Amino acid sequence: MKQIDRILIIIRRYNGDVLLASPLIESLLKQYNASKIDLLVNDDTLGIAKTIAGIDEIHTFSYTWRKLSFSERVKKEFTLFRSLYKKYDLSINLTANDRSILYAIAASPHAISAVEEENEKAWWKKIFLKQTYIFDLNKHILSNNLTPLKLLNIEPEEIILKVNHTKGSQEKIEQKLQEKGIEKFIIFHPSAQHEYKIYPKEHRDTLLALLNDLKLPIIITGATSELELSIKASLPKLEYIYDFIGETTLDEYIALSDLSMAYIGMDTLNMHIASGQNKNIFAIFGPTLPQIWSPWSNETQSYAKESKAVQKYGNVTLFQADMPCVACGLAGCDDKGGKSDCLYNIDPNTIFKEVSTCLTRSL
Repeated sequence: MKQIDRILIIIRRYNGDVLLASPLIESLLKQYNASKIDLLVNDDTLGIAKTIAGIDEIHTFSYTWRKLSFSERVKKEFTLFRSLYKKYDLSINLTANDRSILYAIAASPHAISAVEEENEKAWWKKIFLKQTYIFDLNKHILSNNLTPLKLLNIEPEEIILKVNHTKGSQEKIEQKLQEKGIEKFIIFHPSAQHEYKIYPKEHRDTLLALLNDLKLPIIITGATSELELSIKASLPKLEYIYDFIGETTLDEYIALSDLSMAYIGMDTLNMHIASGQNKNIFAIFGPTLPQIWSPWSNETQSYAKESKAVQKYGNVTLFQADMPCVACGLAGCDDKGGKSDCLYNIDPNTIFKEVSTCLTRSL
């Protein structure tokens, strides 16, 4: 390859996927000192993309373009393609998505991408891409995201997930906490992007009542989606519960998480943020595959490689149901976003026991 001066990283998935590409970006910045690294992400992940250090420009794709007329949609796509076309020395796409691969091919003569294992889907991609790799379902997402480095003969050092926030947001959060008389506190994040990943209300209320007995402030966090606002409306009124749902920007949430003692909650972006801040994490998993999506421990350079009712590694404790079907990787038991029976089979008393043991040692 010739001198690498401009690199495009394409991550067109969810917020967590974007954040978990940061170790790859950091490794590329170390390897190619003078490089300009840009991102292409979905527009609903722009907020977390802006927190990644070392990024120059962020291009966005929007699924809302589907609602436009055909001519307007074509215009949007053409404008994006034109902004990428032959602008980069290297492009790396982290999913096997057809459109994303076309963006990678258009952007650089040296395009690297994940592809499907089935050759009937991947054959044309292997022709037009310079290098390809298959996403390994038995490896953590961070390890998968670093696979392109090996294709470039770059040996990554430790896998360290980092999360950034601004000084202004930290000052704002510190003031908010001071006004409420909060010093040491834990975060409880009850929501996720999809309902099938959420701990049921009856278990959540029991767990919150138990946590309240610790007499330590518990800050409930969330954004302003319909799902999160419904959780906000149903929270129990308890002395040490503080409802922050809908009250922080993403940057402010990251600052809040950085000031916390621990994270308790669902497997979602906020869990990975806590992971990048080396917090004590108590993660409640439903059908999600832990070998790919469990919280990464910077401390032990490890993750959950199997499903177990309770497992600990480094600063992480992970809870799953003790059921033969766990973890299935489906979107609920019906695989259509419906109820996940496994989440109804995780005892809140088990979670509380682990949290109280850990926090009692910390206080």
